[in-house]
Amino acid sequence: MPCERKPMRYGHSEGHTEVCFDDSGKFIVTCGNDGDVRIWEGLDDDDPKFITVGEKAFSLALKNGKLVTATSNNTVQIHTFPDGDPDGILTRFTTNATHVIFNSSGSRVAAGSSDFMVKVVEVGDSSQQKTLRGHEAPVLSVTFDPKDDFLASASCDGSVVVWNIEEQSQLISWPVLQKTNDVSNAKSLCRLAWQPGTAKFLAVPVETKVHLYERGSWDHVSTLSDDLQTQLINVVAWSPCGQFLAAGSVGGSLTVWDVNSKLCLERQKHEKGFTVCSLAWHPSGSQIVYTDTEGCLGLLDGLSLSTSNTNTTKQAPAKKAAKDYDDLFDDDDDRLMDDGLSETNSPIKKPVAGDDDDDDDFLMPATGRVRNRGAILDDENSLDTGSLKLGQGKFGDDDDTGSAIVPAAAPLLPMRPVYEGPMPTAPQKAFQPGSTPAHLTHRFMMWNSVGIVRGYNDDQDNAIDVEFHDTAVHHAMHLTNSLGHTMADLSQEAVLLACPSTDELASKLQCLHFSSWDTNKEWMVDLPTGEDVRALCLGQGWVAVATSALMLRLFSIGGVQREIFSLPGNVVCMVGHGEQLLIVYHRAPGFDGEQALGVQLLHFGRKKRQLINGEPLPLSLQSHLSWLGFTAEGTPCYVDSAGVVRMLNRSLGNTWTPVCNTRETCKSKSDHYWVVGIHENPQQLRCIPCKGSRYPPTLPRPAVAILPFKLPLCQTSTEKGQMEEQFWRSVLFHNHFSFLSSSGYEIDEDGQSRSQKEQQELLMKMFALSCKLEREFRCVELAELMTQNVVTLAIRYASRSRRMALAQRLSEIALEKANQIQEEEEEEQEEEEEPGEELREAEDDGQEIETEEEAGTTKRVNPFAKEAVSSVMPSLTPIGKVGRANPFKVLGSGKPSSSSGQPRVTNILDNMASSRKLSPLSRTAGKQSKGPVLKPLAPRPKTKTQSTLLHMNSTKAASKKTQENTQLAGDQQKQPEVPPPASPADNTENNRPKTGFQFWLEENRKSITADQPDLEETDIIKEAMGRFRTLSAEERLLWTERAKGQTGDADLKKRKRAEGGGAENDNGQVEADENSSKKKKSLDPSSKLSAFAFNKN
Repeated sequence: MPCERKPMRYGHSEGHTEVCFDDSGKFIVTCGNDGDVRIWEGLDDDDPKFITVGEKAFSLALKNGKLVTATSNNTVQIHTFPDGDPDGILTRFTTNATHVIFNSSGSRVAAGSSDFMVKVVEVGDSSQQKTLRGHEAPVLSVTFDPKDDFLASASCDGSVVVWNIEEQSQLISWPVLQKTNDVSNAKSLCRLAWQPGTAKFLAVPVETKVHLYERGSWDHVSTLSDDLQTQLINVVAWSPCGQFLAAGSVGGSLTVWDVNSKLCLERQKHEKGFTVCSLAWHPSGSQIVYTDTEGCLGLLDGLSLSTSNTNTTKQAPAKKAAKDYDDLFDDDDDRLMDDGLSETNSPIKKPVAGDDDDDDDFLMPATGRVRNRGAILDDENSLDTGSLKLGQGKFGDDDDTGSAIVPAAAPLLPMRPVYEGPMPTAPQKAFQPGSTPAHLTHRFMMWNSVGIVRGYNDDQDNAIDVEFHDTAVHHAMHLTNSLGHTMADLSQEAVLLACPSTDELASKLQCLHFSSWDTNKEWMVDLPTGEDVRALCLGQGWVAVATSALMLRLFSIGGVQREIFSLPGNVVCMVGHGEQLLIVYHRAPGFDGEQALGVQLLHFGRKKRQLINGEPLPLSLQSHLSWLGFTAEGTPCYVDSAGVVRMLNRSLGNTWTPVCNTRETCKSKSDHYWVVGIHENPQQLRCIPCKGSRYPPTLPRPAVAILPFKLPLCQTSTEKGQMEEQFWRSVLFHNHFSFLSSSGYEIDEDGQSRSQKEQQELLMKMFALSCKLEREFRCVELAELMTQNVVTLAIRYASRSRRMALAQRLSEIALEKANQIQEEEEEEQEEEEEPGEELREAEDDGQEIETEEEAGTTKRVNPFAKEAVSSVMPSLTPIGKVGRANPFKVLGSGKPSSSSGQPRVTNILDNMASSRKLSPLSRTAGKQSKGPVLKPLAPRPKTKTQSTLLHMNSTKAASKKTQENTQLAGDQQKQPEVPPPASPADNTENNRPKTGFQFWLEENRKSITADQPDLEETDIIKEAMGRFRTLSAEERLLWTERAKGQTGDADLKKRKRAEGGGAENDNGQVEADENSSKKKKSLDPSSKLSAFAFNKN
């Protein structure tokens, strides 16, 4: 008898709670310590009707439309059901009534009280009462004999008594319980239960077992027990057929026995181990509802009411899991199926013969062994344990219990096909994100970042209220809902409403375009016959409607019909944001509680395209979609019923990353957060806390709470885990800069710069932590994620930590990053033409080549410096490109973009290079922090000590620049105003030593001018630089050696410093190999002194 244990949900305040089904099984009715009786349409009903019956309600009973409750005012009241109208007081006691129950016909009510008395009252005439006296302590429970002759009661005096109702006398008393002085102190409530139908047995919970007493003889004929049952049994309840008995214990265990075979068919455990204080079977026998002492309500679903095969020593293969293959389909099913059976305890599929009267035939169990026929015939209620089925008249009644005996195996007849796989899940119904269920009379039809749409549908009014968060968008509106709209969406431009079709009217779509500049602000369209609106949404200038015909219809905001296309499956929900449309639909049937959803993301820009095409939508295990939307910045995200929030990661191939779990902040499992909006900058999850439900009430107006985001990384309690989580969350939440810029939107340059600065700072902190932990390989991995200028700081840190091997590897990474950036920018250079014209204008202004090429690096992001933004041309470059600029880049016709034409985000190395013109000390820093890639230094040997000194000097210089980033950013803004020195062609030999490039240029100038005679001097240098770059490293090294050979060793360091500031920028070299330059240079005492002088200043 496998079953599914549904999650517990909040029902009442903490304390004793009772539950029952109504006669039809449609409603679950509970009462609790808060004095309310609540009527639930199902476990998922988030807006149950409630009846206040008193300060506290101790017990309830329901029969024939009459609801009886025992309350704290010492009365037993009666109400109509389900209306809840008071219908008088049945009886009174001197203290609280503890338990009430109806007889089988509903004509009588029995009530036990703490004043030791039991009363039996006629419902039709409450003056007809019988009082049963004899208990010596408060009464725990009462139960009627189904034949209405006897009544049994349990008491705190330790006895269970059977009464003759008419004679008001005791027939027998069993002292089987523990004595106590009050119900509140009793270890067990000892809820008795009489077998329905034949009334043959009275079930009495005694400690960890259930005793069965036979009616009439009152003998103890049987005991139901389970080795795993170690807690006191609190309450028992018979199945409607009388064949099975369920028990709930003080430890939270739930057990179901087959009474005849005494086998335990089902074991379940309360999810928190709380005491089960009430049990009730669904009239069909397929469900058991239960409550605990914390006021929570639970449900066991899918009880097949078939006995277990665990007593057989060997299972036949066919006895596993028997689900008929036809269960998968909705075709006519004219044979019996064992619904909800598991693989361990389900009987085999049995062919049903035309003759139902073969119950006396010799029975052959599936094991192949002949069962003891005497054992079967010995008890009229006994059934073969392999063939029990709850008697509902399907096979014909065997006796008055309604149970049936069918052959366990029929080897002579062919077996029906048996499906042993998982069962399909009911598909999730379509819904509007940000709305509450449509059956509620007062509900939210939409709550989003623009406003709130409320729907009212009660006796007084059927209307829709529209309220805007920002009244500057529009004033509040009150609309009469004469068409019965059930769906709505709201944007900055319009209100969109839709209603389902009826027998007379088609499904309608109504739009109130309040932002329209003309006077006609409303339009309406009828859908084709037989086509209903299932989901709708608004975008920027467009309307989308998904229909029951698996169609998606697009309209303009003014009502013009646009594109139409088919959907791959039934829509679940969809949302719009700007030019994006996100659709979620059923792509296939789900199995084992899973939903198989697909997602489409379309972009309606100038070039319409589909970004995500039918990819599966990831959900938590056995959950469904509960909210779908976009962040305020336009990133798709969604929430499932398990509370997990996922966001689209565009930088990782449009994958979905979990960014928050709202369940982690819930105090109770019945609490939920109802999401209304998500912001990436600042990082906020805006939601409404819902106590004991999934949806908020419309009144009072719910308050919005803000939850933080947290990626579910491992070991986030450690410092390393925290920084890793912060870094990757920052990366994810700033991907929108790239998308917005690539879509042509203006982006917040300041915010982008701050985000990258934050990310690089976190990387540097993780780098420092890894160094302390002596994880040098991990340091290199982190350096791969850094920008090149932050790698410079990492080299400095490694040098100061005396980790020379690490510093060497980091220098190699710096070189790789410089080469990578150069290659990327050279590829982009071919596609860009307009910046070439700006380049010529800058040349006409007399800017030196060094200054121009440094301006070409202004796209580099300095995570530690404030950016100097120019308003001339906002950058629309994606985030993957902003922060990556080629310092050698000659755009278009050969000129890098000027500093006035690009948003300038400075970096440490830029600061060092640009300040060369201002001070010899900064020249030293610029030289030592950036070694040219295209001008290799002489491979002269030097000692490790000298290498370490150079590391320390260069990194200290970089540190000073970092500390003065604000001032340096200002210096860079002023840099174009500094009188540019003469171009390299105008420099004399005496001004500074020649570089290898200059020697090469002197010898190749004629060939360049011969090829391109129209070039100006600066263009000649640019062309020469391009050709010099194409030389191999060995050739460039030879030219460098020739340049060094022209001067003495005494001036070597000075010339190198000058080349580092000048020729380095002449070559546009910003991102160089730190370690390469340091390994190949020797230091003389003067350079050491100058470096220390720089550090002191």
